[in-house]
Amino acid sequence: MIAMRIRAMTAPHWLVLYGGILLCWSLLWLMAVPADLRDAAGLYGAELIAALCATGPDGAGYPGLVLMWALMAGGMMAPTALPAFATYDDLRHAGRTNFGALVGGYLVVWVGFAAVAALAQLGLTRAGLLGVLGESRSMAFSGALLVVAGAYQFSNLKEACLSRCRAPLTFFMQHWEEGAFRQGLRLGADCLGCCAALMALAFVGGVMSLGFMALGMALMALEKLPSIGRYVTAPLGVGLIGGGLVMLAAGF
Repeated sequence: MIAMRIRAMTAPHWLVLYGGILLCWSLLWLMAVPADLRDAAGLYGAELIAALCATGPDGAGYPGLVLMWALMAGGMMAPTALPAFATYDDLRHAGRTNFGALVGGYLVVWVGFAAVAALAQLGLTRAGLLGVLGESRSMAFSGALLVVAGAYQFSNLKEACLSRCRAPLTFFMQHWEEGAFRQGLRLGADCLGCCAALMALAFVGGVMSLGFMALGMALMALEKLPSIGRYVTAPLGVGLIGGGLVMLAAGF
């Protein structure tokens, strides 16, 4: 059974999805490489990469920030939805399916999130809340964000969204008649309800921190697994609240 699933996930539409995820991570890595190292390494297309990497509020401005957050969302969130995508792919015999439309609808939601997150980053930066972590205002803001994200782990909305993400077959059966794109939008909205608060912790862990992105992706993927997800959500919430309270105490 496992071998059949692995073979099915090497179909062309899966390879396109994997390629897109790899492209997101590759571009994020290039953005994270310091400019002097990029120049010293003689990376191909250095001028284009430099323009792409000007994602700070004083660099490419809002469009660059939207691009950065969209790449983060694509690279981090698409892998967490692989079980749902695989379940949809298994339903080919149940009627007409459109894998591309499903993934497209899912990503539309996260591009919307990227637009909002970029705007928030601009505002928070100009308010001086995303400065050096040791500064009291930044510490207080980061601590408050950690506490809010930790508390959200115990919310009814989080639990409702997680329950749908953990049961993709039930989700698709309930919304099958809506078509692939609308199902993708719904799936993206549920994923947003699960993960938006954790994604916002990039403001604490460091926007464009590859370490944070990898850790966040792993935790969010584990949360969505029905077998072990319930053992991740609550301890993660406790840890976030505890860390937030420590930072709040240090900031005041």
